[in-house]
Amino acid sequence: MRLALVADTFPPLRSSGAVQLRDLSREFVRQGHNLTVFLPDANLDRSCVEEWIDGVHICRLRAPKTKDIGYVRRTLAELAMPFAMASNLVNSTVADVKWEGVLWYSPSIFHGPFVKALMDRSQCRSYLILRDIFPEWAADMGLMSRGLPFRFFKRVANYQYSVASVIGVQSPGNLAYFSGVKGRREKKLEVLQNWLDRPASAGCQIRVEDTVLAGRQVLVYAGNMGVAQGMDILLALAERLKHRSDVGFLFVGRGSDAARLERMACDSGLDNVVFMPEIDPDEIPSLYAQCAVGLVALSPLHKSHNIPGKFLTYMQSGLPVLANINRGNDLAEIIRRENVGTVCESNDVDELYRLSCDLLASLSADTDISQRCRSLFAREFAVEKTVKQIVVAFG
Repeated sequence: MRLALVADTFPPLRSSGAVQLRDLSREFVRQGHNLTVFLPDANLDRSCVEEWIDGVHICRLRAPKTKDIGYVRRTLAELAMPFAMASNLVNSTVADVKWEGVLWYSPSIFHGPFVKALMDRSQCRSYLILRDIFPEWAADMGLMSRGLPFRFFKRVANYQYSVASVIGVQSPGNLAYFSGVKGRREKKLEVLQNWLDRPASAGCQIRVEDTVLAGRQVLVYAGNMGVAQGMDILLALAERLKHRSDVGFLFVGRGSDAARLERMACDSGLDNVVFMPEIDPDEIPSLYAQCAVGLVALSPLHKSHNIPGKFLTYMQSGLPVLANINRGNDLAEIIRRENVGTVCESNDVDELYRLSCDLLASLSADTDISQRCRSLFAREFAVEKTVKQIVVAFG
């Protein structure tokens, strides 16, 4: 099929979304499809730049800057983004292409007008890959009141839902949200699990043996460290485990809370905690090979369901998880049903401490846990399955 993918993140960015879309694009090509990825780019000095990477046609279209600016300017820029992309598309080599399907990745919630333009020109179906339900989650987290800005973003989100022929949410629990959304019942809703490709065989610049964590069982967290993760409890857990010379914590990544958390660890004298900057995604498997447990954290204020990309990377590498997540999240059921770690839904450090001790104690005896992790990944989160599911929806 000749397909178009619309997104606002892609390599060389290192976010989990960028890695996912890189992997998805490569797999579409491997399965014989012709894929063009449309991306907004504020750094272009011309209307568009096109290139081919791993058999994928990348078309970057000039658009207003939407990153690292104030909220008001960002909102206005995001509103203008799809129209700027549509205007600059006419100067690309694919301006007149008839697509057999258009898929797009949310966040952002602002791609609707550009997707609609591609659909109307080609008279084709579309697939919305919905990874979070914004602005609902922001209001749940207390980052936004349910006033005028919330209602504005809600209308933008509802428009993108109206454009989609099929909406793929990331867990069964998120299907319930749409049952009460007016006008959405005519849309096909389905669960589209998060995905990853096979890992690259690259070394890792981080060597645990060269840090103060050498010789310890290492609990690793790799990914974004922001408000949505609620990671303070992980430092509280490190404080509780400070007396154990055989256990250490490694935090790798960036985010709005990263510097604050590192200062907290330093101020508390936590000699069992090491912070490292973000690394290339291809280095992740080699990093995890040096660790014993993968950490997952989601703020207890969340009310929606989320299967973080880091959980997939842990499973792919055979790394059992210790998770502290919001109550009722579908991820808790997955971890318990598949017996791939342990999960705390109370956000209580005493319970998390007990669960961590039990998990660490069980690792030497439970020799099959790594295989269970890898089997879960292959069965539910392999990118081959994702591409086939999307293609069926277009058919």
